[in-house]
Amino acid sequence: MILLQSQVGTHPTINFGCGPLCTFNYDSIVSSVIAIVVTIGVGFWLRSKLRSGEPGRVQAVFEWGYDQLRSLIRTNVSDDALFIIPLALTLFLYILVANWLEIFPLAIFPILHGANADLNQTAAMALIVIGVVQWYSVRVQGWRGYLRHFTRPFELPWWGRAIYTPLNILEELVKPVTLSLRLFGNIFAGAVMIGLIAGFGTLALPLVGVVGGTIIGTILLSIWKSFDVIFIGFIQAFIFMLLTVIYFGSAREGLEHEHH
Repeated sequence: MILLQSQVGTHPTINFGCGPLCTFNYDSIVSSVIAIVVTIGVGFWLRSKLRSGEPGRVQAVFEWGYDQLRSLIRTNVSDDALFIIPLALTLFLYILVANWLEIFPLAIFPILHGANADLNQTAAMALIVIGVVQWYSVRVQGWRGYLRHFTRPFELPWWGRAIYTPLNILEELVKPVTLSLRLFGNIFAGAVMIGLIAGFGTLALPLVGVVGGTIIGTILLSIWKSFDVIFIGFIQAFIFMLLTVIYFGSAREGLEHEHH
C-alpha cells in the first residue's frame, strides 16, 4: 500500500508501507531527476560547442575552467591523477544545476526545490567522493602505505604517532559528514530564508497595507534569490569540487615520506 504524507520533517514523502527504507522524499526525487536530465543535456550541449581551431565563447570559457581544474589537480594531487577531472566537473555542474532549481517560484512549481536541501542527496555524493578517495589512496600507496598514513605526523616517534592514530581515523570518518553537511546546511538555510521572505508579502504593513507588503516582499525575494540561489549556489558547487580535489591530495599523504 502506498501512503502519501504531506510533510515529514521538511519534505513531503511517499511511503510504500515497508518501513523507513521504503519512504522517499518525492519532491527531492523529482528535483534530483530534473537536475540529472539538465546536467546531461548541458554536457551534450557543451560537447556540441567544442571545435578544432579558433574556439567560440562557450568553448573558451570551458577550456579556461578545464585548464584551471587541471592545474589545481596537478598542483595538489599529481600529474597522473587527471581522472579526477570528469568526476570533479560532473559534481560541479550537477550541484550547480541542483542548487539553481531554487530559482523557480514555489507558487508555480511547488514540488521543485534546491535538490541539495535534502541531506540524503548531499550525504550520498559525499560518500561516493570519500569512497573513491579511499580507493585511490590504496591504489597509489598500497595497503601498507594506506594504513601507515593514519599514523601521521611521520616526524614524531612511534609513541607520538600512536597517540595521533585515533584522531587521524576519526578525521577520515567525519569527512563525508562535514562534506555533506556543509552543502546541505547552506542550501537548506537559503531555502528557509526564501520561505520567510515569501511570507513577508502576506503581511499587512501599517503604511503600505497588503498590496504594498506584497510588492516589497516580491522585491526582497528577487534580491535574495539573485544573491543566494545564483551566487551562493555557484560558490557551494565550487567549494564541493575544490574539497573533492583536496581530499584526493590528502590521500597521497605519506607517499613521498615512504619513498624517502
